[in-house]
Amino acid sequence: MKIKRPRQQDTHKINRRIALGKLLTGSAFIALPLPVRILAATETMQLDMDDIESMRNNWRQLQRDNLELPAPGDSFSRTEEQWQELFSDERYAILREADTEEAFSSPLNEEERAGLYLCAGCKLPLFTSAMKYESGTGWPSFFTTIPGVFETRQDFSLILPRTEYHCVRCGSHQGHLFDDGPEPTSDRWCNNGLALVFEPAGIEETASF
Repeated sequence: MKIKRPRQQDTHKINRRIALGKLLTGSAFIALPLPVRILAATETMQLDMDDIESMRNNWRQLQRDNLELPAPGDSFSRTEEQWQELFSDERYAILREADTEEAFSSPLNEEERAGLYLCAGCKLPLFTSAMKYESGTGWPSFFTTIPGVFETRQDFSLILPRTEYHCVRCGSHQGHLFDDGPEPTSDRWCNNGLALVFEPAGIEETASF
């Protein structure tokens, strides 16, 4: 049996204190008027809810023909020992313990290619590149999602209530939902980069974890 590795709890507590300070000051969660990565900011402002629904319903256009992906209702089972074996301490802490990575630490902040963003825990498709925008917060951010892929709960870990969201298939923590995103949804799905795996469109390579 695999011995459970230390989780570097002191570091995680420090990160939470820093996040709390930024939450109280508002400095970490202001969506700055920066250009989005796939759509220009002006184009995002011109989207209406019909455009959003089309984007959500036609997400498979960015799925490669040879890439098999699970559906939200597909069965999933994994023991905690298997989770620990498969993932690094940092990724495990995010997916299973709802930790938060350091702002501006994820390479996915700079990802501009067309493709899909999958749950790192189970490969369930969560977002498309067309849903991504630059929020200025330091975490990958999206203004809408693929339908039916998340469950939510109220999170009081930073005292003030936030809406936590996690993968509906494997339960992996992804991030928090805020209402300061771009129109017409006003949503900012603020995601941990380590909770995601990016699958480029049109490249015959499989997702790696």
